[in-house]
Amino acid sequence: MLVLTLVLAAIGFALLMAALTTGSVVWAWGCIVVCVLGAIGLLVSALSMRSPDIDSAPPPGRHAKR
Repeated sequence: MLVLTLVLAAIGFALLMAALTTGSVVWAWGCIVVCVLGAIGLLVSALSMRSPDIDSAPPPGRHAKR
């Protein structure tokens, strides 16, 4: 998922450069759309990799048993 976000960021940068060199608003809107999709992908990736809650933590290892 992070690779997809990096690819979208690169595409967004390319669209930004195209918008600046040509002066076209269409390229600028394309950049905005691609960057928003990348931000959503980054948010989904960050939320899916969150650490589990303390209540659902696995039991301690054998070093903690006595």
